[in-house]
Formats: sequence, structure tokens, C-alpha cells
Amino acid sequence: MVASTYDESLRRLLVHEGGYTNHPSDPGGPTNFGITIHDARKYWKAGATAADVRAMSIEVAKGIYRAKYWHAMRCDELPAGVDYAIFDYAVNSGTGRAPKVLQRVLALPVTGRMDSLTITQARAVTATKLVNAICDERLRFLQGLRTWPVFGAGWGRRVREVRAAALRMADVDSKFVADEPASTATVGKGQVPVNANGQKGTTGGIVAGGAAAAESARQSGASTGVIVAVVAIFVALAVGGWLYWRYRARQQQDAPA
Repeated sequence: MVASTYDESLRRLLVHEGGYTNHPSDPGGPTNFGITIHDARKYWKAGATAADVRAMSIEVAKGIYRAKYWHAMRCDELPAGVDYAIFDYAVNSGTGRAPKVLQRVLALPVTGRMDSLTITQARAVTATKLVNAICDERLRFLQGLRTWPVFGAGWGRRVREVRAAALRMADVDSKFVADEPASTATVGKGQVPVNANGQKGTTGGIVAGGAAAAESARQSGASTGVIVAVVAIFVALAVGGWLYWRYRARQQQDAPA
């Protein structure tokens, strides 16, 4: 990797991510410089609020990008151009999906870990071929999201610009290589939203059932301990139902396009 690739990759990414947003259709929620409230709480400030995200400095965002995205994806070990394509993909669609995509296009076992085998194989393939395969898959995935009608125009432009820049970084002449700078911010994380209606319906139904069961136990003369146990069981089921919908969204997020 040439020394300037990270700086150029980050510069372009920050243009595409833009400033503070909180679009109702964006599964990332409150986001600033592309750092979602979830990442802010995980990597910067536990319990961060939307106001904290809005006030977050660019230096905090840069630190998160370097440690939790660029280094996590082992981009310093990837070929120039491929590093940027994977870095931008990981930021927009998650560090869980990006390694799996790279492994799929390399026809490797899909582990989701950016391991040494993945790095070695990536370096053995022509960079332009790999960049195009990653960007083709990325576009197919984004087009399959139900948020595509909302964010699709920006996403399509972003993938086109990432492809052009990544191929230019690889120093190979192709029809995609043009001096096309990162243009404007593209709102919306490329992620499968949690089915909020399913989540609320499942959890609400379990809670209602638990309340009814507890009341029935009370009326039948059950002891306080039994009633508490009934309530605890249904609370556990409600939490499980809530987590199920998040798990399902994650599985869909990392699935092949």
C-alpha cells in the first residue's frame, strides 16, 4: 500500500459521510461524520445522546475510523485501491459484512474474520478485478435493501465514485478511471433495518400474555413467589423476542447479495 492511500481514503470518506444527520429511515440513527450513535457509545462515550453525537469532534471520528475500521479491516496489508473499497464498504455497511464480501469474491471460506489467508489471496489477485467485484456486489446488496428508494440515488453515486477512485489508486487504466472527486454526502447507512413492527408486536404480545398469566395465577391463589416466577419467565421471553429481530436483521445484513 502506498503511504498516501489512507489519507486519501479518509478524505473521500468524510466527504461522502458529511456532517450530522438523523434521517427517520436511516437504521444508523443520529450520525455525525458517518459515526452512528451506536458506534459513538461503543467506541467513544458510553451512553452518548444525539446531542453528544452532534457535538462530536472530527478528531474523535478520525480516531474511530483509524482504529475500528481501517486497522480492523487490516487495510494497510491490502493492495492499494482494494483497501479503500473495503474501508468505505465497512463504514457504510458494517465491519461484519465487508470481510465476508471480500472472502466471497475471493472464493474463500466465509469466516467474517480478516485473517492471513484472506489477506494473502487478496494480494494475489489483480487489484482492479477485485475492486470491480467488491463494488459490483456492494451495489447489488444496496439495491436489495428496502431503503434503496430513499437513499439509492446517493448510494449509487457513492459506489460509482468509490470504484473510480479505487481503480485510480491501483494505477490501472480502465473505463472507470476518471478524475471524479467525491462529490457530496450520501445520507443513510447501507444496513438492513430491524423490523420495528415485528419487534414491537412480538415483545408486546409476550408482555400482554405475561400480565394475563400473572393475574390468572394471582386469582387462583398462587403464592407471591410463583407469581414473581411467572413474571420473570415472560420478561425473559420478551427480551428474547426483542433480541430475535435484531439477530434476524444481522443475519440478513451479512448474507450474500
